[in-house]
Amino acid sequence: MGNKFVTVLLSAAMGLSLSACSSMSMDKVWPFGDKASPDQPKRLANAIEYQCEGGKRFYVRYADNGNTAWLIYPDREVSLAKEASAARYTNGIAVLEINGTEATLKDGPAIAYTGCKSAGK
Repeated sequence: MGNKFVTVLLSAAMGLSLSACSSMSMDKVWPFGDKASPDQPKRLANAIEYQCEGGKRFYVRYADNGNTAWLIYPDREVSLAKEASAARYTNGIAVLEINGTEATLKDGPAIAYTGCKSAGK
């Protein structure tokens, strides 16, 4: 009788702990807001927003005295190193070119943002 009671008690405790984990909402840990989409992340502190043709946008945060540009996507951040040219950052796949308040971003064959202008600057 004792072992059966302990088994039932442990099963109930595990069930309660699992239901508590599943009740955690992803929007509490998702940094881009309630309705994140790849082209519309939430405004980020200390980052420059670039608005591009077709309603696309991306964010860039500079580090290491401007030698590193962090390209901020809704689902990840990508580090780009500054090349010899003061206006070009790359990691071998993604290429970000900055010309004053204008920018162009290419990240592999699937992502190409053109006609980008910094917002609010």
